[in-house]
Amino acid sequence: MANSPGSNPISHSSSLGAPLLVPSKEPGWDSGPGSEPQKVCIDDMLQNYCGEFGYWQMKHFVLTSLAWALEAFHTMVMIFADREPGWRCVGGLGCDEKESNVCGLEPGSWEWEGGPGSSTVAQWGLVCGQKYKVGLVQALFFGGCMIGAGVFGHLSDSKLGRKGSLTAVCILNAIFGCLTSLAPDYSTYLLLRFVTGFSTGGVGLCSFVLATEPVGPTKRGVAGMSTFYFFSTGIALLSGIAYIFPSWRALYVASSVPSILFLVLVVPFISESPRWYLVRGKMNEAMKIMRTIANSNGHHLPDGVILALDDEANDNDASNGNQIWKAATVEKEAISGSIVDVIRSPITRIRLFLAVGINFTCSVVYYGLSLNVVNLETNLYLTVLLNAVAEMPAFTITAVLLDKFGRKPLAIGTQWFSAIFCFMGSLMGNVGISKVIRMCCGLLGIFGMAGTYNLLFIYTAELFPTVVRNAALGCATQAAQMGAILAPFVVVLGGGFPFLVFGVCGLIGGMLAYYLPETLNKPLYDTMTGLEGELA
Repeated sequence: MANSPGSNPISHSSSLGAPLLVPSKEPGWDSGPGSEPQKVCIDDMLQNYCGEFGYWQMKHFVLTSLAWALEAFHTMVMIFADREPGWRCVGGLGCDEKESNVCGLEPGSWEWEGGPGSSTVAQWGLVCGQKYKVGLVQALFFGGCMIGAGVFGHLSDSKLGRKGSLTAVCILNAIFGCLTSLAPDYSTYLLLRFVTGFSTGGVGLCSFVLATEPVGPTKRGVAGMSTFYFFSTGIALLSGIAYIFPSWRALYVASSVPSILFLVLVVPFISESPRWYLVRGKMNEAMKIMRTIANSNGHHLPDGVILALDDEANDNDASNGNQIWKAATVEKEAISGSIVDVIRSPITRIRLFLAVGINFTCSVVYYGLSLNVVNLETNLYLTVLLNAVAEMPAFTITAVLLDKFGRKPLAIGTQWFSAIFCFMGSLMGNVGISKVIRMCCGLLGIFGMAGTYNLLFIYTAELFPTVVRNAALGCATQAAQMGAILAPFVVVLGGGFPFLVFGVCGLIGGMLAYYLPETLNKPLYDTMTGLEGELA
């Protein structure tokens, strides 16, 4: 899965001397002589005035998270479109159906079940010496995801915003997906899958951040863990869609139409993140959303309460009161950040390095086990459906334990849980009872790693402040896509070796997680200054 990628922080403020980011006076504010605005950060405003997860957040969360199903469609469609269908003899001479493959058969003595349009493999003969081209398509798709995650991670933190970036990637996905169904040859198909990966790489990233940022601190962790139910549901639905549309061309159209429906029926009802408005200096827009949240949740936001960045929220003492209120009459220049700022800071640099390593190893295991269903010699539609369903209990269990044990112990435990069963799977054969045990080891392995994959989006988001959060998540997602690029090549090796590789990756990922800080009940910072000042 791509997934993605919330927190459970306590309220936070500091008295660092940064300029206040507030707007001109708005109607209804008490700006009389001697009056002072109460400056609070977004988390405090959600907790004390607006509600942490009321009707507004619930609606916004569900609508935004539907984009995860779209990512599942565009990512996992390759399992069905690029499958190797069954074949049968037609000529009698020079054909033996006992053969394991068609490589040694006489041309014209056999045919693909379902015809050449059943999959890209049958369409362009991607078997025998051409089989590597299937893995190449999958690898280039994830390569496009890696590039797109970085590009749209930056754009969502800067000019486009979270909603603008999500809209852009959905438009591109719909266009590229439909064009893929018209690909006249393998080279065109390869190119279109690459550009589809480019746009898909930003879907889950933008959706996750947009869905969780308006949620209050004590509810954000569980909410963030719940986003991946939509991804697994998307995979399950895709199994049914693929069963209904056996032709690979029709399947690409059918899996792209939901993106169009999302743009028309869902996007108009999604709001931009108030946190993004805040750090971009658009205080009026941020306050408008906060008032809407409060009203929808049945709460009241007093006129004298205004938003401030976390490193400014406590700068409200009486001696500076008049100066503060004067600052509240002007718009301030937007605060922005980039991956360069993340690398420049020793604190975030180490966190980024560890997050990148963990996302890489986790992705190798998760996507490797997901793609390995083609080697199980079972009903493909049913197997993919069962794998999707098997992930959901992992999400539930991890969400329940998230606030009890913290992010760090769960990140370590789930990866090592998966590693243990992957190591066991590597010792099993592929016949008799050993084959059944290996299949069970694979299910338990993906069960553990699905929990890790879900947790990583939340954990990574909590490690970085708002101004660089999507940029950092973009880097982590890029690392995950690099792992996904490697996964198909590990799978084609077959036998017990892939399980051994997955076990080693899970073990290393757990070791890297050991060096990350715990973020349970810690602040979700807005600026680099706020983060560094608190930890100094």
